[in-house]
Amino acid sequence: MTDTRYPTILLFGAPGVGKGTQGSIIGQVPGFFHLACGDVFRSLNIRSPEGKEIYDYSSRGELVPDELTVRVWNKALLGHIAVSRFRPPEELLILDGIPRTVTQSEILQSTINVLKVVHLVCADQEQMIDRIKRRAIRENRADDASEEVIRRRFEVYRRESDPVINCYDPEKVAYVDALQRPSKVLSDVLQILIPVQAAWLDALKEIED
Repeated sequence: MTDTRYPTILLFGAPGVGKGTQGSIIGQVPGFFHLACGDVFRSLNIRSPEGKEIYDYSSRGELVPDELTVRVWNKALLGHIAVSRFRPPEELLILDGIPRTVTQSEILQSTINVLKVVHLVCADQEQMIDRIKRRAIRENRADDASEEVIRRRFEVYRRESDPVINCYDPEKVAYVDALQRPSKVLSDVLQILIPVQAAWLDALKEIED
């Protein structure tokens, strides 16, 4: 039976490691479509019921409840498909910011086919906190403006998100040092993803033939 789930690459790592930066660049490469859960949340009307509820959680540095996260994310994904921004199965879906909990990973098993997990690793939390604060100023991101909130996000990440990596086959997980120059990080990530993309397209071709 043909797998109808969306072929997916997960960008995984702690707050501030550069998942969004790398994802947005890779999303410009033909054959990849980037969807960041944080961007989906920030695009919501804060006066809408969903937008207000999500802002209430994110402004405190807490995770948005699993059911709400997946529901809002799925609605955004289907919208991109409807207007042909994302064209599965030929394009690989690049995700960052979801799944953030083991429960989300379990819920999404019926929706996404995870081909690879790229874990952006950084052992220096203080450097990540400084990076997030500078980003908050540069991008006017209120959810990243408070150091207290940022530190709470790291606590939540260690408790809720760190275990997510164990939901996937270790052979599918690749590690990249996030403290390298952004261009070197991008080079390392692409070296991981290009063979995955090639293997996926070859498999599609065999099915079509």
